[in-house]
Amino acid sequence: MGGNNFGHVFKLMTYGESHGKAIGGIIDGCPANLKLDLEKVQLDLDRRKPGQSAIVTQRKESDKVEFLSGLFEGKTTGAPIGFQIPNADQKSKDYDHIKDVYRPSHADFTYTKKYGNRDYRGGGRSSARETACRVVAGAIAKQLIDPIKITAFTSSIGEIKLSKTYQELDFKHIEKNSVRCPDQDLANKMITHIKSIRKQGDTIGGIVACVIQNVPVGLGEPVFDKLHAQLGKAMLSINAVKGFEYGSGFKGTTMKGSDHNDSFTKDGKTSTNYSGGIQGGISNGMDIYFNVAFKPVATLIRDQNSIDKDHNEVTVKGKGRHDPCVVPRAIPIVEAMAALVMADFYLMNKSSNL
Repeated sequence: MGGNNFGHVFKLMTYGESHGKAIGGIIDGCPANLKLDLEKVQLDLDRRKPGQSAIVTQRKESDKVEFLSGLFEGKTTGAPIGFQIPNADQKSKDYDHIKDVYRPSHADFTYTKKYGNRDYRGGGRSSARETACRVVAGAIAKQLIDPIKITAFTSSIGEIKLSKTYQELDFKHIEKNSVRCPDQDLANKMITHIKSIRKQGDTIGGIVACVIQNVPVGLGEPVFDKLHAQLGKAMLSINAVKGFEYGSGFKGTTMKGSDHNDSFTKDGKTSTNYSGGIQGGISNGMDIYFNVAFKPVATLIRDQNSIDKDHNEVTVKGKGRHDPCVVPRAIPIVEAMAALVMADFYLMNKSSNL
């Protein structure tokens, strides 16, 4: 199985399955003598972990990360950073009924056809549990690229959407509600909607918005490694993501060039930012902002039509503990993947300027 590595200079490889003994990863390329605040790493993991509120899966995992190498006396040594997170609250029997059945819109069918087998316990390697490893690496990347600041938040759940721009929002309110929306009134509506959907045995999707601030000019390469291309790849690699747009995105297609162009001011900034902080694949010093679309969770606690391994028609129904909406727990994952991209380009830019 390929595709377990991410990055060019700041590199992450992850391992492990949802119901295995542990998940973990190896970070390679992190410079030596970076003083790490491990409490911040754990804080990001706590924001992603299951069981944290009434609107997410009730699987109970402490998600306490253990570092195995690459750190000494609170600093990175320059050696690969190895870490692992134990799995403690698996209930594999909840998945016995799908051992030979393909769940609609899951990786069950494609994994079986590609590899000739699959770990049906919680989805195995296809489970979003793997993203905890990304959060660990992303939390370290955030500290490497400081003062670049990355902030993600929930901008929509179903048809309930924020109408304010990110400049009008107070990011201090993001962590004050379980859905992680910076508008408290809208957050209450989102939470009520998710709970209603859950009672129906159904699921709902939404959009995570992300803003990257204090970005220096010059990150990104102009052809295949455009900054926005790598951000897009990073976001689309996250489980359940169906779309990515940055800057003006699809709305820009409705505008005239005379309205869409970002005019420069004397200080080298631009009067508008439809470019989303990136021009020609390279950061221009303005805020980078983008949206990530998450589909409804595929596992439903209600009957769905499907087939088994012999292609017989069957009815399948989810059991156990599942998220009715992945968006609230996806916030730190989006931030982590953005941080990995920015750290990678930061180090590439640094080496090219030596």
